[in-house]
Amino acid sequence: MIVMKFGGSSVANADRIKHVASIIKAYREKRPVVVLSAMGDTTDHLLEAADKAVSGIVDVAGVAQLHEDTARELGIDIQTVQLLLDELKQLLTGISMLKEISKRSRDYLVSFGERMSVRMMAAYLNSIGIPAKFYDAWDVGFISDSHYMSAELLDDVWNTIPSHLDGYKNGTDDAIPIVTGFIAKDAAGNITTLGRGGSDLTATMIGAALSVDEVQTWKDVDGIMTADPRLVKDAKPVPEVTYEEAQELAMFGAQVLHPRSMLPVRKSGTPVRVKNSYNIESPGSIIVEKHSGKVPPVCAITSVKHVSIFDIVSTRMLGAAGFLAHIFNQFLKWNVSIDVIATSEVSVSCTVNTKADLSGLIADLKNVADVNVRTGKAIVTIVCDAAHSSAILASGFDALADEGINVQMISQGASKVNISVLVDEDEADKTVTILHKAYFG
Repeated sequence: MIVMKFGGSSVANADRIKHVASIIKAYREKRPVVVLSAMGDTTDHLLEAADKAVSGIVDVAGVAQLHEDTARELGIDIQTVQLLLDELKQLLTGISMLKEISKRSRDYLVSFGERMSVRMMAAYLNSIGIPAKFYDAWDVGFISDSHYMSAELLDDVWNTIPSHLDGYKNGTDDAIPIVTGFIAKDAAGNITTLGRGGSDLTATMIGAALSVDEVQTWKDVDGIMTADPRLVKDAKPVPEVTYEEAQELAMFGAQVLHPRSMLPVRKSGTPVRVKNSYNIESPGSIIVEKHSGKVPPVCAITSVKHVSIFDIVSTRMLGAAGFLAHIFNQFLKWNVSIDVIATSEVSVSCTVNTKADLSGLIADLKNVADVNVRTGKAIVTIVCDAAHSSAILASGFDALADEGINVQMISQGASKVNISVLVDEDEADKTVTILHKAYFG
């Protein structure tokens, strides 16, 4: 048994839906549970419709036309989708009357994308002779807290998911479950969304709870790559990475599963495979607990741009513990996350990646420290076996020095699988290219 997750671009139109259906058909003997995102940019269009509704305009034409045209091309009846479109229009009418939208209403609104997507896929599969049944996530046991827009799943889901899908797992029900990603319901029955990486989390949670053979997430490249192939033309697929390595890659810019979606499979030990929907014969990349063979010195290189670095030096007679506690409390107060950090007893350099206004944070920090903020930076992360960090840094820094790239900060993660360096943003792409050549030749 496997779980197959497809993102919005994979089901963006009728042709893509037909292609995904062919992939599902090819894996039918493995008894897949399929998790889908909303079609294409539907979520963005729903949020745009909400903005219009707040200003008094109710408009579902764009969303409706996409789904109606797609259904027509697929040759399926969209009565179930039409009922959702009617419900969506009623919701937007209510928002237009109130002239405001709450977080709870927003989650309800964006849920329509995934709910329409699974209905269309199930209908098309049935039309080509493949038994399938659509499920909203709560129909298969997804229960969350009430933290709207970024809800957390309750521990109960480890029991509720198997109880709802027991018939399919045991073979008494042959209809392939097509499940909405990204959404759940709280204990009061209100629809919630799972925040960033929500569809990945849906897939990995189902896979972990059902103890499937593997979770597959389908993309448009041959798995996890040694670098962004749009940047490094000779980037190669990485056959195998660990959960820790995959989390570090995702944290620092790579298009892998969102870090929080790795938590259920790490707990259960369920493998995750990243596959190419345009090349289904490719084995892709598998994510596991430990490497099955020799650990490669360097796994991959990735980067994050639009980074600011805070250089903070104490101006008071504070010990290291008191100084660091005050600094971290200010970042917590302003809800600003730190990416990488380097410290001494009375100074800290750390990076943040946010578009938020940082003036309040800087003002609070200046009560106990001199603060210098430098913008226009980038973090380049080497995901590697840090047991060989000296050799890795030596070859990488020699290559950077030869090209005149100046590293402004360095940090090794506690996980011992990443080394991050800070460079000027306009040198980030060049830095990745140079390091890739140094490590992968």
